[in-house]
Amino acid sequence: MNKTLSDFEAIDITGKSVRMADFKDRVVLVVNTASACGFTPQFGGLEALWKRYGGRGLTVVGFPCNQFGGQDPKDNADIASFCQVNYGVTFPMMAKVEVNGAHAHPLFQWLKHEAPGLLGSEGIKWNFTKFLVGRDGCVIRRYAPQDAPAKLASDIEAALG
Repeated sequence: MNKTLSDFEAIDITGKSVRMADFKDRVVLVVNTASACGFTPQFGGLEALWKRYGGRGLTVVGFPCNQFGGQDPKDNADIASFCQVNYGVTFPMMAKVEVNGAHAHPLFQWLKHEAPGLLGSEGIKWNFTKFLVGRDGCVIRRYAPQDAPAKLASDIEAALG
């Protein structure tokens, strides 16, 4: 049986278990984030998408990761504070995860398999790689770190229907 987003769980940034099934029938944008990256200002754009489309059925979910240049070394509480204070983040943030390698979070293993990157590579190359998941729980598209959140608006609108 093919998996969907609803088959996964994660721990939120406060330590609470979150079933991705809680986002069933919503369009979900999953992003691996970092607090000290050149792309960190994208938190503002992600928050803007969340505010603009949340009422129509979009959920943005951030997953901090320290695998790229050690750009998110702090603990979950410090990451949460940083995101809120500097970018006003109100969308769901999960606990820090690995997105590549033997200890990659199962959700990211699935996302990478469902939407490979350039030339079919599954590995995530850097922070702020984004995955758009449809209301049916299936991956629609993968976006590169340099793709600004605002550029995803037309795809999000199409997915929202």
